[in-house]
Amino acid sequence: MKLTEQHIENLYKFTRQHYVYHYDVQSELVDHLANDIEQIWEEYPKITFEQARDKSFKKFGIFGFMDVIEAKQKQMNKRYWKIIIRFVKEWFSIPKIIATTSLFLAIFFTLKINYTEYILLGAILLLFTYNAVKQIRERKISKEKKEKQEKTFLLEAMIGETRNGFSGFVFVHVFNSINLIRIPFSELEDHWLAIIAASATLLIILFYVTSYLIPQKAEELLQETYPEYKMVKNL
Repeated sequence: MKLTEQHIENLYKFTRQHYVYHYDVQSELVDHLANDIEQIWEEYPKITFEQARDKSFKKFGIFGFMDVIEAKQKQMNKRYWKIIIRFVKEWFSIPKIIATTSLFLAIFFTLKINYTEYILLGAILLLFTYNAVKQIRERKISKEKKEKQEKTFLLEAMIGETRNGFSGFVFVHVFNSINLIRIPFSELEDHWLAIIAASATLLIILFYVTSYLIPQKAEELLQETYPEYKMVKNL
């Protein structure tokens, strides 16, 4: 006995009911469940679809699909960091190395100016406000997608979550660093200023890559990662 389209749709609903919200993870589980149900029917041809489905689900153990979700998240997290590293590396290759060096020198010489701390705090406040407004808008869009039950992919969700998490980390880290250093930056020796400028340059590049560059290229990256992405979005 073979599964019908209605059975497959039921399996997608079943995975959603068991806290699997991303389409790529759902698809893997539905494919596994469908094959297993057909094998169960070969052994027990008289049981209903629901009985065969529940019998297959029990094989996942007391935690249900949680182990599968966790394994998929780890796998995608590794892929996502490879994407981040790929984009960051571009900033240390010609011609972007010129922009990177210019950024480093701009920070280095800015740190030599008296009362740099206040300039930096003002810049952080402006960036934080701009970023917070943008995040609020994106959360609203994400909430609307969830309410409409639109298909979302795990990498798609990770791009948004990492953007919000890393940008918050950068702002908090920089703010705390400014407050912890009691000596004015302008009074520090050049080698300390160089270390601070290099760290700030790397943080800015990571912030730009995770918060703006990757989200802008999200469509391209999702099509690269999921062959079925374009087809699903056109449904």
